[in-house]
Amino acid sequence: MLLVVPEGAYAVRLGNEASIKQTLRVTKGMYYSITFMVARTCAQEESLNISVTPDWGLIPIQTLYTSSGWDPIAFGFRALSQTVQMLIHNPGKEEDPACGPLIDSVALRTLYPPRPTNKNLLKNGGFEEGPYVFPNSSWGVIIPPNIEDDHSPLPGWMVESLKAVKYIDSNHFSVPQGKRAVELVAGKESAIAQVARTIPGKTYVLSFSVGDASNSCEGSMIVEAFAGKDTIKVPYQSKGKGGFKRAALKFVAVSPRTRVMFLSTFYAMRSDDFSSLCGPVVDDVKLVSLRKP
Repeated sequence: MLLVVPEGAYAVRLGNEASIKQTLRVTKGMYYSITFMVARTCAQEESLNISVTPDWGLIPIQTLYTSSGWDPIAFGFRALSQTVQMLIHNPGKEEDPACGPLIDSVALRTLYPPRPTNKNLLKNGGFEEGPYVFPNSSWGVIIPPNIEDDHSPLPGWMVESLKAVKYIDSNHFSVPQGKRAVELVAGKESAIAQVARTIPGKTYVLSFSVGDASNSCEGSMIVEAFAGKDTIKVPYQSKGKGGFKRAALKFVAVSPRTRVMFLSTFYAMRSDDFSSLCGPVVDDVKLVSLRKP
């Protein structure tokens, strides 16, 4: 079996119940993200179990988000001691011994989760804080589905969906603001969310940018934004060459905590690559209270 390796000449294939692990020296109490390249070798519904005690996550790799077959995937954790063990495990048992996921290019990055301010009640609204992006990769980083807020590789945000979202950088993509943004690559199955503290009865404005990543993702797009029970649908006609528009949702809070969520109405594929999922870009998300005149 001849396999293409994204970097260098070698990678690791994990057979049935196989694992690789490494001991890491970290700072107790700090947050970290791990980015690694992964590919599946066969058509089976493969998955990976990645753990840094006591955190662990089962990451599905059945859906491929890049045409190369290699997806850069992120996993987040909080260090509970000065030394931790990172383990990547293949929990599957496949009939063909030549099968099993491939691992390459593993990187560790310290995260500094931003806090809400009086100018933005949302944390990390510009998505500037997030996992390590491989400089030689033009695919961004996949934030896996069902990622909770506690140890998200995208601080402040949860991935509340069956499919992943893509974390993109301005070196390889068109980004509305700053250096990083999120691409909703799997329609309604690709959603990010955050819970913000609000005062019931008070009026707030949720503003954000919607655009395309300049990655040949063309056509009619719609981003749906939710703030509690209020919602707005923002259409965007993409030519696949970059660009964005601003949108805003004005609402009255009904509880001390308001859930903000974004998803894409439609599915899309790149016009130059019919095997790669794509979608609208969301960036520069702000939540502010509206002061009475």
